[in-house]
Amino acid sequence: MRVNKYISESGLCSRREADELLIAGRVSINGEVVTTGAKALEGDEVRVDGEIVRARILAATPAAKKAVYIALNKPVGITCTTDQGVDGNIVDFIDHPQRIFPIGRLDKDSEGLILLTSNGDIVNEILRSENNHEKEYLVGVNKAVTDEFLAGMAKGVRIHGQMTQPCRVRRIAKFGFSIVLTQGLNRQIRLMAAAFGYRVTQLRRVRIDNVKLAHLKVGQWRNLTEAELKGLLPGRTQW
Repeated sequence: MRVNKYISESGLCSRREADELLIAGRVSINGEVVTTGAKALEGDEVRVDGEIVRARILAATPAAKKAVYIALNKPVGITCTTDQGVDGNIVDFIDHPQRIFPIGRLDKDSEGLILLTSNGDIVNEILRSENNHEKEYLVGVNKAVTDEFLAGMAKGVRIHGQMTQPCRVRRIAKFGFSIVLTQGLNRQIRLMAAAFGYRVTQLRRVRIDNVKLAHLKVGQWRNLTEAELKGLLPGRTQW
């Protein structure tokens, strides 16, 4: 199998994160550093940062094959990383019996909805920008929201050397607005607001496509429903 899938099935990280390890030259097969596209054959020795990695072989029972899909209301201060050497990492925070990892990220200073799973196969499908998965945020800022600000945010802002895609923005309070994105650039909303002289004081993600935060309290998590999974990945029939 492809080595990124092999690594994700070990429970070390998601397939997307495995690709990053490959690009960084941190993966070897039988002593040779490999990059994306490499395959691991039966009997090969796969190492990440010098440590042997083994794909988990699940027992052929429905319970063993059932993947985990979680919605968490992430508190401020929790970091979306699988690195358990980081204080306040999301894996230790949830303390789930299965090995899980976040689908995408939510800034340490932000709160709200984030999805986690034990199934590395779906991560790229959900994060792929061309699939136009909507993410809705409620944002508090340090000064009054103006029509000009809303129009500028909706049109697109240059950050990270590129223009953000057009998005939906509306005022919800004198110092607050909601924004719906289909992108996931690093600290995107904070940088977009800063381009107009605004500072984000609070940021909460309340929806990812058809999955809503609703009444889930800060720090609580729940399993996704089958309807939610079908909405996220309509082409799939198995989870």
